[in-house]
Amino acid sequence: MHGEAVIQVGAICFRANPDGILEVLLITTRETGRWTIPKGWPIRGLQPHEVAEREAWEEAGIKGKAKKKPYGYFAYLKRLRNDRSIQCVVEVHLLKVKKVRPTFPECRERVLAWLPPTEASSKVPEPELKCLIAGLNAKFKLRAGK
Repeated sequence: MHGEAVIQVGAICFRANPDGILEVLLITTRETGRWTIPKGWPIRGLQPHEVAEREAWEEAGIKGKAKKKPYGYFAYLKRLRNDRSIQCVVEVHLLKVKKVRPTFPECRERVLAWLPPTEASSKVPEPELKCLIAGLNAKFKLRAGK
């Protein structure tokens, strides 16, 4: 990898809390503990939105339906185990949460937090991901007004 970016697929998982307030799921990374969204490498035989659904399940216990069309993209530097980094571009899909399971493949490796979009966007370090999350309030208000 000489200056090239690799593609990953991620999910912005969202739900309405019991008061009808929009919430977004953030999870911690396994290596550094920073806040992010469920994401991972493309999987042969699966469409990107299906990969987003799988990552949401494996990393956060989320069952739901991801939109086929990407919501947006963000870039970040992924640290590898050999102390090197690679540039990743994440194709982000919105995923409407249907169920949250307490036990899932990575439940002992991550912390989960449900937050309003404004608060969630303030916790992630990547500027483009901040914008994607912060834009959810306007996106869903616009849809509700139709």
